[in-house]
Amino acid sequence: MNPNHLRVIPMQHVATGLLAAMVVVYLGVQLLGGQARWVGYVRAFAEAALVGGLADWFAVTALFRHPLGVPIPHTAIIPRNKDRIGDALAGFIRANFITPDVIARRIRNVDFASRIGRFLVAGLEGPRRTRVGAMTLLIDLIDSLDHTRLGTLVKDGIDVRMRRIDFAPMLGQTLAAAIAEDRHIPLMNGFINWAAKTLDANEDLVRAMVHERAGTVLRWTGLDENLATAILEGLRKLLDEMATDPQHPMFRKAEEGLARLANDLRTDERLAVRVTHYRDILIDNPAMRFWLEGLWSQARQNLVAILASPDRISSGAIGAAARALGSAMQDNARVRLIMNRFARRTLIGLGVRYGEDVMTLVSETVRGWDAGTVTRRLEGVVGRDLQYIRLNGTLVGGLVGVLIHAIDAAL
Repeated sequence: MNPNHLRVIPMQHVATGLLAAMVVVYLGVQLLGGQARWVGYVRAFAEAALVGGLADWFAVTALFRHPLGVPIPHTAIIPRNKDRIGDALAGFIRANFITPDVIARRIRNVDFASRIGRFLVAGLEGPRRTRVGAMTLLIDLIDSLDHTRLGTLVKDGIDVRMRRIDFAPMLGQTLAAAIAEDRHIPLMNGFINWAAKTLDANEDLVRAMVHERAGTVLRWTGLDENLATAILEGLRKLLDEMATDPQHPMFRKAEEGLARLANDLRTDERLAVRVTHYRDILIDNPAMRFWLEGLWSQARQNLVAILASPDRISSGAIGAAARALGSAMQDNARVRLIMNRFARRTLIGLGVRYGEDVMTLVSETVRGWDAGTVTRRLEGVVGRDLQYIRLNGTLVGGLVGVLIHAIDAAL
């Protein structure tokens, strides 16, 4: 017989088989046993083993389900209390693993800078297989991240940053600087050219508007067409003069308007409020939000494409910068101190910032499981040990029965 055979038999079957064996032994000595002295010991062992095995079977089963499907009070303990178990597990993790004191104690003597420095230098200057392995590791790390959540974090981070920017004075300063250096002239020329093209494209619309608004006499005499032509030619002449003469009165008026706008953007609170309102409308626009959501995806694709070519990285400016940084992390005590301090503060800060989120994640995950899922997962973790409890209950119960029988026989 294979000596490892019992290892492939589920412990639940072994414990149940031992209990069934005790039933057979007990019934056998009851029906076929004689008056021999040893029969009493066997009967006592089997009887006590049955009591102990049944008691422990009931106790183990009651943890996960109702014994024999009967809803006995205080059974199916884990399914009935899965929400409380999830909250307790989340609290345990929060209190024992992600508090600032615990994190600080765990990472107090970790030299992050030297490790990262060795990785940067060895990964880029070592054999090609080492470089490929290092880059593959980074790519696998990037691929293992939750891209949806990271994309959301990037989008939300940019969203928050953009909403904190006071665009009105920034736009005012930018416009004032452009006017002072005549960098606004190409912009104005572009607007003039756009206006001329728009006028040409909508000539029929202008003529129709003049015709509709002209009096009956004008339409009857055909003077409305002459008026429309005069208006169009006048506008074309004005735009041509503005495009060729920066000193044209209308061009100067437009410049004065831009200068006044630049000043108002920096000083007018009501205009600043309107700019802020338009900023929020732009940020909330679905097209803008779609673009923000795609930033992480595009950045990730570009980073993976760069990491996929370790030879190009090691021979380029990125490789040189990485090697220099890695060497500094290893050789420069001050750089190492700063990097280690930054790493520790970052990890502790992450623990403080996201500790409650981890608690919520664990708690809500367990709450989201149905009772059957919780039962199966916990049984998969501790079920084998619980079956040993049943085995021990059966064997210890039998031995106690033999001991009691021996004491009773002696008396």
